[in-house]
Parts: sequence; C-alpha cells; structure tokens
Amino acid sequence: MGLVREAPDPLYIQLKESLTDDILAGRYPVHQRLPSERDLAERFGISRMTVRQALLELAHDGLIYTRVGKGTFVAEPKIDQQLRSLTGFTQDVQARGGRPTSQVLEASVIGATPELAAALRLNPGDEVIRLVRLRLADGDPLCIESSHLPFSLFQTLLLDHDFSRESLYQVLEADYGLELIYAEQTIESALASHRELEKLQLIPPAAVLKIQRTTYGADGAPIEYVLSAYRGDRFKFRSTLGAGSSNP
Repeated sequence: MGLVREAPDPLYIQLKESLTDDILAGRYPVHQRLPSERDLAERFGISRMTVRQALLELAHDGLIYTRVGKGTFVAEPKIDQQLRSLTGFTQDVQARGGRPTSQVLEASVIGATPELAAALRLNPGDEVIRLVRLRLADGDPLCIESSHLPFSLFQTLLLDHDFSRESLYQVLEADYGLELIYAEQTIESALASHRELEKLQLIPPAAVLKIQRTTYGADGAPIEYVLSAYRGDRFKFRSTLGAGSSNP
C-alpha cells in the first residue's frame, strides 16, 4: 500500500495505519523485527523523520517496542484486564491460561508511615508487614506489587509462607479464614522510576500504570493496602458501567 501525499491525513499517520494493518493481519508476527527506518523511508519515499514519528505513535499504542541497538519489534497484544471482581495477580494470570511466578524483592516489618496508617486505620509507627514482589507471567515481568498488612493480624505470615511460590490472597483465605469482600482502587499513569525500568525491563522513557488498592474484610476493616506498577505497554484495564439514575 502506497502513501498519498494529497490525502487529508499526514504521511506519518498513513504509514502508521499501513503498519498497523500489517501487524494485525499477521504479516509481522509477534516479536518479529520491523524494517529499519531507512528501509521504510526508501520503501515509501518519505523522510526518516516521518518514519520515526509513525513508529513513535505505534510504540505509544503498544503495538511495537524498541531494543537499543537491535531495532523495533512487534509487541504482544496488551493484556485486557477486566475490573469486575476482587482477584489477585495469580488468579488473573491463571484465568488467562498463563503461568504466574513471583520474585520476592522485600519481605519485612516496618513502622507505618502516615499514608499506611491512614489506609490501614493504624497509628503512625505501628508495625506493618511489607511484601514487595516482582510479578511475572510466563517468565515476562509485568508488575511490581508492594503489599502492606497490619502486623498484629498476621504476625507469622512471613515466617510460615514462601511468597515466591504462594498467592497472598489464597493464604489469607485458607490459613486465616478471611473473606475478602471489596476493595477501593485508583489507577493513574506515570513515568517509570529507575527501579521500575530495571525490574520491568523497560526502555526509558516508559509509562507504567500505578494502582493503589485497599482491600476490606467482612467486618469492613482494611486488610491490605497495595501499591502496584504495571507495564503500560502490556496492560489495559476495562470496566463495565451501568446507566445512572440521575439526568445528565
């Protein structure tokens, strides 16, 4: 497909759409290297700057990714995460037929900061379990998850369990008899920190989706406060909204 200089859409948009069609049609399979900027410029008779702009748009949409010194490659489709039920990373990955694994980056007891104290209804300085894990699906790092729980409720949690192999939610339900009823959650985008770039194997500048969630038990008391950073190039979150009763 050639580009039309007289068309209303700019050339870089036309190139983006042409490459998108090729990717979605499978002409460029997942993880295949795309032609170089020079090759695309020569093929379509446009400048390398125009090609670069089209590739930046494709990267922003999560269709391609770049490896420094190696080129540009077709990305895996984004994981379409439904925001309908209260589940953990392990259950989410297993539901999609994937293999979840974890690397424990930190497991300690700390004093509650004002933020943690407010979220867990504690006093500042009260003891809090902090469990930080790198979450992977089929070997790919997707998320850094930092969970915080009141130490007074789970004093032997870190001693009795290996959370590189076990699901925190399954342990809370099976070993502590807790029923997780509901959660309050916020999602926002941000640039990845140096640590997030390293652990999630991202190339700067890269976006992550920051999720802040407080989970409550049957008595309405908070059980867990978690801060997560998901790869922005691999995830999108979807929710279903019903019509409200008020007039617009």
